[in-house]
Amino acid sequence: MKSDDRLGEGPCWSPFEGRLYWFDIKGKRLAWYEPKTDARGAFDLPFRASAGAPRAQGGLIIATDKGLAFCDPVRGTLEMVRAYELPEGFRTNDGKIDIFGNFWWSTMDDNHGERPGSVFRTGPDLETQQMLSGIHVPNTISMSPDGKTLYMVDSKLQTIFAHPMDDLSKVRMFAHTAGAPASPDGSAVDADGYLWNAQWGGWRVARYAPDGSIERVIPMPVQNPTSCAFGGEDMTTLFITSAWDELPLGARPQQPLAGGLFAVETGIKGLSLPLFAG
Repeated sequence: MKSDDRLGEGPCWSPFEGRLYWFDIKGKRLAWYEPKTDARGAFDLPFRASAGAPRAQGGLIIATDKGLAFCDPVRGTLEMVRAYELPEGFRTNDGKIDIFGNFWWSTMDDNHGERPGSVFRTGPDLETQQMLSGIHVPNTISMSPDGKTLYMVDSKLQTIFAHPMDDLSKVRMFAHTAGAPASPDGSAVDADGYLWNAQWGGWRVARYAPDGSIERVIPMPVQNPTSCAFGGEDMTTLFITSAWDELPLGARPQQPLAGGLFAVETGIKGLSLPLFAG
């Protein structure tokens, strides 16, 4: 689908609305698409936002460079509920709700992660804790279906890490793309516990088995797919965001679909995630 996102990110599926939401971080925009009706639209934001999760009360909780906000594009409302001040040059990056209903989100140095960022967890009561630090470009932030493993990416290190949820300090390398032009970016987990990872610079989305091996690869017509999320009526459609930001000079005309939203019918059910109850 034509979207022209400079830096598309943070796709999330709203089951009651039948909508996919996603962000253009550098375009300061929250976009949406309804597959059943082919309706689409966008909500302009006064700040950069990068990740969100659908709320039980409607709309989304979103992570922005000014704080956590409630945004309801249907009603046209935006409410800052937890303001904060990021270090100079930082912004939010990836985020996702976990199977327990907590909203996870990350921060990063907008200068390619030169300084390390952090990962936070916000509960339904809006209480927020810093969970991880020292990650230069934190991405993925996805949980296994049994709630025992948190998958994290440091895109600067081209590595996907796995953290046991009972002790996040115990980390192991899950997979990597070292030596290749691809860097792991955003991910989605399916109902079988496989991790689907969009790979910046790699022209592809890879599906990783729980043992870290690649089970399949989806070639993409764009160099920089950024993230993915399952959605659709039967939760088998993988929606993939992308970006034209940072394409080499002269490359953008060769990638007319860069910055678009893509939909792939996988035949595999995605992991259904709860609504944010806060």
